[in-house]
Amino acid sequence: MAYIVQVPEEEAEGVLRGVYGAARARAGGVAHIIRVMSQEPEALEGSMAFYMKLMKSSNGLSAARRELLAAVVSNINDCYY
Repeated sequence: MAYIVQVPEEEAEGVLRGVYGAARARAGGVAHIIRVMSQEPEALEGSMAFYMKLMKSSNGLSAARRELLAAVVSNINDCYY
């Protein structure tokens, strides 16, 4: 099984500390996918900005439909959502 070194919340600095803080404020915790990307804070920050733009801002789909699509795609990919 693969193992990815993750930066613990208490050791996060700079950009990573900001991303972790925003995740905790938004969701009450830091999701595993965020921790897995913690070795590259700038890439993580860009990924989170992309996610927020797609999933949390107004666009052609309602929030419910965006979440439903995300759940369906995760299920098809046999991925926990």
